[in-house]
Amino acid sequence: MSATIKTYFEAFNAGDVEGMLDCLTEDIAHHVNEGEIRVGKEKFAAFCAHMNRCYSENLTDIVIFEAAGGSRGAAEFVVNGKYLETEDGLPAANGQPYRLPAGSFFDLSKGKITRVTTYYNLSDWIRQVSNG
Repeated sequence: MSATIKTYFEAFNAGDVEGMLDCLTEDIAHHVNEGEIRVGKEKFAAFCAHMNRCYSENLTDIVIFEAAGGSRGAAEFVVNGKYLETEDGLPAANGQPYRLPAGSFFDLSKGKITRVTTYYNLSDWIRQVSNG
């Protein structure tokens, strides 16, 4: 199943939301770092559209881990980004660059991702974009 996770991250780096959606089940549970759990591909796609409007990101140093049996996986990586559009409650955006370690955790079934949970240090991100 790590091939599914690899494909998911390749699609992310290519800016291919449809490719990411192809890796997900219809009832995907998307646990974001800050905020509510979003259930379903439609909500995942809306989140991606919002993120692509506010941020330009590329992931590097991706290391994928797979649990025995292939039903769970994880990845750690570095997010290299630019803050493009101000989000409510966050510092003003003006194209500030940031570099942030992050990780994602996955549940998988029948070659598809059923849950993705992503974590990063929001305080570090705020510090970086506030100084940029």
